[in-house]
Amino acid sequence: MDKYGLIGYPLHHSFSQNYFNEKFLSEKIDAEYVNFEISTIKEFPEIIKNNPNLKGLNVTIPYKEQVIQYLDELSENAKAIGAVNVVKFVRNKSKKKVKLIGYNSDVIGFQQSLEPLLEKHHKAALILGTGGASKAIRRGLENLGISYQFVCIEKTAYSIFYEDITPDMMQKYTVIVNCTPVGMFPNVNECLNIPYNLLTPNHLLYDLIYNPDESLFLAKGKEQGAKIKNGLEMLLLQAFASWEFWHK
Repeated sequence: MDKYGLIGYPLHHSFSQNYFNEKFLSEKIDAEYVNFEISTIKEFPEIIKNNPNLKGLNVTIPYKEQVIQYLDELSENAKAIGAVNVVKFVRNKSKKKVKLIGYNSDVIGFQQSLEPLLEKHHKAALILGTGGASKAIRRGLENLGISYQFVCIEKTAYSIFYEDITPDMMQKYTVIVNCTPVGMFPNVNECLNIPYNLLTPNHLLYDLIYNPDESLFLAKGKEQGAKIKNGLEMLLLQAFASWEFWHK
């Protein structure tokens, strides 16, 4: 039986295991999908060694960047992003040697779910957060011809603080994407500190979080008439893309 799985920590919120096992059952595919909850990326080689039937992995927080050191090859998107969330296993006939190829399906899922919502005035975006997920969002925005500015709680060469967001910036950056876990269940009463009172119906708020369906970040945008979207469709689309990568 072929095996697929997910590495990350923690994994209690994971959608992938149920999604793929239901897919295998409904499509009569002789495979299983398992969670590998590892507390350090140093455990990754053990997973490879102990699972000779493993054909592919998804990678989630906090290992999207750390896993790259163990891979033999990266796709162009994964190279440009600097983060991987799909690993394809290419084994020789004896199954003793394995080549690991890294891809990023987050960028595909994000692009495909955001594009139908875009209007002519959506020319610039604020990316909230600078972790692995934000790098895929940056690449997706670049592919869609949208300029961007990172916002973070720590000062970097390419980001600003939340308190540095001005009224003029709010007028310019009409797409705002939350790439942080702030507001995710069970911390549903939390949201990032942006000037929500300056949001308008011209704004589009996109939250990678999908639990709850409507985060406080999105709810505050909705109150101001902004268009909102959670990360569920992105999640589904990146899962479709994962399957394509494993079988290309």
